[in-house]
Amino acid sequence: MPGTPEGTTVLGASDVARALTRIAHEIVERAKGAQDVVLLGIPTRGVTLAVRLAERLAAIDPAFDPARDVGELDVTMYRDDLRRQPTRAVGVTRLPEAGIEGKTVVLVDDVLYSGRTIRAALDAIGDLGRPRAVRLAALVDRGHRELPIRPDFVGKNLPTATSESVRVRLAEVDGEDAVVISGRAADAPGAAERGEATR
Repeated sequence: MPGTPEGTTVLGASDVARALTRIAHEIVERAKGAQDVVLLGIPTRGVTLAVRLAERLAAIDPAFDPARDVGELDVTMYRDDLRRQPTRAVGVTRLPEAGIEGKTVVLVDDVLYSGRTIRAALDAIGDLGRPRAVRLAALVDRGHRELPIRPDFVGKNLPTATSESVRVRLAEVDGEDAVVISGRAADAPGAAERGEATR
């Protein structure tokens, strides 16, 4: 795992691409086709990941239309920490044209951590319609759940300490594809020379 001043890169561009391709195949397999699947990306990077997943789903099953079956779900007003962070900006919720009623909704997020964002997303969906099923796809599951929520599709299970930070970088937003962990011993100056990077 190469180290940078920003942290340790645990997934590179090719790793991210492979993970998304695998997730897309798993979504189609579990839903027995993609004709009733809609993707809802959770801002910010979950939206970008949903767009990428949509391209892969369409390549696997032409019944899936990326222009029709992808949306984004802002969960700001459903979060349980608004009292502590009241200055959060409200984002955009954009549902697919056909809505979510009776569909298999796949929530797409970059990093799954405490589960509180996903709980808020489930509350938001409850106000928008009644899907047949709701699934969760996360590029990275870093553990430390505070609620009984788990992903149905995950690109990488990444054990972390609570003191560490996991950042997903995407070319459309950040200029590159990478998953970076910072705050671990391997990031300290001279850690590689001391052998800490491989522990």
